[in-house]
Amino acid sequence: MKNIVIIGASSGIGKATADLLSGQGHKVYGTYNSGEISADIETQQLDVTDDVIDASAIPDHIDGIIYCPGSINLKPFSRIKPESFVEDFNLQVIGAIKTIQALLPNLKKSDQASIVLFSTVAVQSGFNFHSQVSVSKGAIEGLTKALAAEFAPKIRVNAIAPSLTHTPLASKLLSTEEKIEANGKRHPMQRIGTAEDIAEMAGFLISDKSSWITGQIMHVDGGMSTIKN
Repeated sequence: MKNIVIIGASSGIGKATADLLSGQGHKVYGTYNSGEISADIETQQLDVTDDVIDASAIPDHIDGIIYCPGSINLKPFSRIKPESFVEDFNLQVIGAIKTIQALLPNLKKSDQASIVLFSTVAVQSGFNFHSQVSVSKGAIEGLTKALAAEFAPKIRVNAIAPSLTHTPLASKLLSTEEKIEANGKRHPMQRIGTAEDIAEMAGFLISDKSSWITGQIMHVDGGMSTIKN
């Protein structure tokens, strides 16, 4: 079984992934900024926007990192302050960079290491009012491919690009049954994704079953990115 670090394991996709991997017998080390983590997971409070990533509670040998912190801020471009782009970038991109740099020596001790990052379907498809999230997630896709090239063959790096998923992060967009139904109908699969849908892909990418997959952006989006509904 593997030692897996999940950054942002207290909510949504991070929590679902932590529960999935822990249930499979892996040793999961989950960080949180707020919220609760399942009792059978090693926990550490961590704010990824701090100048230094505290890795003191992480074991010397780890086999994977799953970086989950994110935000969904949808506004017309003309109403977004430049500082808001910077805040998102610090959380989603710089936080991932600092985490990977801090834990890279630990990853290098694994025979089959894997990093999983998160993008969004909006990067490749282009949606109204998504400029703020797309800037950061577009950088994540570039980082994924660059690190996959640099770290091969020792460490695999992939990203998951979900569509709208039923998590606390998306609660404002899915606050009523009518909104859930309307957003579900926009997808060829006629429903909103669940945290568990995305967790299954994260679990696959962190496992040895995906040992010949690196540098990929995996679209788990109900067909949104490729099928006209």
